[in-house]
Amino acid sequence: MSSPVFAGVEAGGTKFVCAVGTGPEDLIREVIPTTTSSETLGHVVRFLRAQARPLTAVGMASFGPVDLDPHSPTYGYIASTPKPGWSNVDLRGALHRELGLPVAFDTDVNAAALAESRWGAAQGLDNVLYLTVGTGIGGGALVNGAPLHGLTHPEMGHIFIPHDLQTDPFLGICPYHADCLEGLASGVAMERRWGVKAELLPADHPAWALEARYLARALANLVCTLSPRRIIMGGGVMHHLDLFPMIREHLREVLRDYVQAPQIVPPLLGDDAGVLGAMILAQRIVT
Repeated sequence: MSSPVFAGVEAGGTKFVCAVGTGPEDLIREVIPTTTSSETLGHVVRFLRAQARPLTAVGMASFGPVDLDPHSPTYGYIASTPKPGWSNVDLRGALHRELGLPVAFDTDVNAAALAESRWGAAQGLDNVLYLTVGTGIGGGALVNGAPLHGLTHPEMGHIFIPHDLQTDPFLGICPYHADCLEGLASGVAMERRWGVKAELLPADHPAWALEARYLARALANLVCTLSPRRIIMGGGVMHHLDLFPMIREHLREVLRDYVQAPQIVPPLLGDDAGVLGAMILAQRIVT
């Protein structure tokens, strides 16, 4: 008897990643540029309808903020995103209506944490933190094996960290909070501060020491709050692997042996973590 086939959709601000299969070794993928909501979702539906194997369920892992309350009339909607044309878009409902399948829904970073816990860098751990540092900053957490939800979902990119304006006079780029973590340490913030994209900065540029310091301060707050057993850090900025030892050192300095610093590692699943996590969401909704 063949294994059930699930679909995953990772909805991002620049691209949607769609996949069908049974796991990392059985994956058919397609990348769709994020344009208008109707055009992008139309491409997603056509890709999923074209699959030869019947689908059991769909999981969608989206950029946020999103409504994760199943009892809310806007469950599965994107909320007040700065992405033009995408506020109040019914992602989950659109796929459910078009495909007639169960559709699970969560954030992209919660989904990535799920995938890394099952197949990746946090296998066997049920208390995990996943932080992505790219165009923006977002974080997902597993607590006792389940993605953390509450009044809404965690917004780790918008926590506040110490900001010394004499050392770093950059005011931040977050349209809501100016110098929150995302406003100071995202890829866009680095480009605005230094006048060049992060990936073009040389390894000895002072940008990296500042970036490591900000990220370590944010992680100190998250470690003291959530007590994860492992922290996985992905996203385009974290492709600069020299950041990892710098962050680890700064985090130990900030925590001062009051609590133990967990391991901080890159994602084992790379850029597939989000879409694989979406497939896990789909599996969980029917089992």
